[in-house]
Amino acid sequence: MAGLLEGKRLLVTGVITDQSIAFSVAKLAQENGATVVLTGFGRMSLVERIAKRLPAEAPVIELDVTNQEHLDTLAEKVGKHMDGIDGLVHSIGFAPASALGGNFLETTWEDVATALHVSTYSYKSLAMAALPLMQRGSSVVGLTFDATKAWPVYDWMGVAKAGLESASRYLALHLGKQGIRSNLVSAGPLRTMAAKSIPGFEQFEDAWTNRAPLGWDLSDQEPAAKAVLALISDWFPATTGEIIHVDGGYHALGAEATTV
Repeated sequence: MAGLLEGKRLLVTGVITDQSIAFSVAKLAQENGATVVLTGFGRMSLVERIAKRLPAEAPVIELDVTNQEHLDTLAEKVGKHMDGIDGLVHSIGFAPASALGGNFLETTWEDVATALHVSTYSYKSLAMAALPLMQRGSSVVGLTFDATKAWPVYDWMGVAKAGLESASRYLALHLGKQGIRSNLVSAGPLRTMAAKSIPGFEQFEDAWTNRAPLGWDLSDQEPAAKAVLALISDWFPATTGEIIHVDGGYHALGAEATTV
């Protein structure tokens, strides 16, 4: 992949630890010639420390995707570090504890609304906030977890991901006129901070490692990150509204084989 992103400018959201997919995206992007700006929320000092572990320390901008003021000023803040965005990476998701872990039937609308706002609607709102810096050939890429199935313990986050997958298709429709692509990477389960927040997530681990045709490494974020960067690169110029599975082939198995 050497030089795959030479001269590209990337805005990467969702870097919390160096075990996140977003960190791997940022690291590989820099190693392949890209300039990277990160966003963080909440624990900004932590994100800034993580940014120093990249091959080249990246600027960090505070961004709460539910805060309209943050969205309205995002392009201006990013513009202080780079004059455009060729790749926008959406690696943002959150659901309150009551919306996960088998509580599907008891979750209140307020908590469902939070999950949908942060995990689904933010894909559109982030893209629109960054749009002033994007041009023909730019690419928006998000991360999902196969929403064609109902998974144990995933509950309303699964619903939010289904909405994200639909939102990406609609973004592809409406931004296609400007030559901007929208695609998602559907990664298998990984031991990230987000996964640790899902009660019972370990149910996925044995299923994937034992049944995925190519096998599955729960601690290797690079395959998903490489797919994100490939979609941002110039090698997928006519691909939009697509979902690329990076899950060892697990999604392709029959119902009996995919039972978690």
